[in-house]
Amino acid sequence: MTFLIAGLGNIGAQYENSRHNIGFRVADAWASRHRATFTADTLAFRAQFDFAGHQVHVIKPTTYMNESGRAVRHWQVQLKIPLSQLLVVVDDLALPFGTIRIRPKGSDGLHNGLTSVEQQLGTSAYPRLRIGIGHEFAPGQQVNYVLGPWSPQQQQQLPQVLELCCDALDSFIVVGLNKTMSRFNRKPQPPTTETPAVPD
Repeated sequence: MTFLIAGLGNIGAQYENSRHNIGFRVADAWASRHRATFTADTLAFRAQFDFAGHQVHVIKPTTYMNESGRAVRHWQVQLKIPLSQLLVVVDDLALPFGTIRIRPKGSDGLHNGLTSVEQQLGTSAYPRLRIGIGHEFAPGQQVNYVLGPWSPQQQQQLPQVLELCCDALDSFIVVGLNKTMSRFNRKPQPPTTETPAVPD
């Protein structure tokens, strides 16, 4: 079988360490785990490797987040990937930092990348891995938070989050979506480094 994993983000050094780019970070970490490298290709950077008897393609769209669907659709058609063997990796404000959720379908949740993918594919029935980035921002500061850099505490925990996501992607390829959801949607998340409150 052939799989397509699309990590969404924005190209450019100014976005490299932003919360919105965790899809790119996961794609990089997973490709590195499997000793694959990205090369520039049509509408995306693309890496390819074999894993567990399957051929895997990983893309990072170069279209910017709002047009991510163009790259996803191009490679889904080019590689003849069934939607069940496509998985899109994105950030999610609604989830606490470090929490991951894997779903077979769903709304775009006002995420511009998912909106673009849904428009291009003509359906919301495609698997996605949502990664919580938290929502600790003041009113009116959502855009700055999403496009801003990780806090020191988040940066410290990020390697554990990336490892968790890579484990989930490995599982998706090996055992499929349903078993991966059962395992990882309940999986304990990286421990906080905050100092615990002392009881009065």
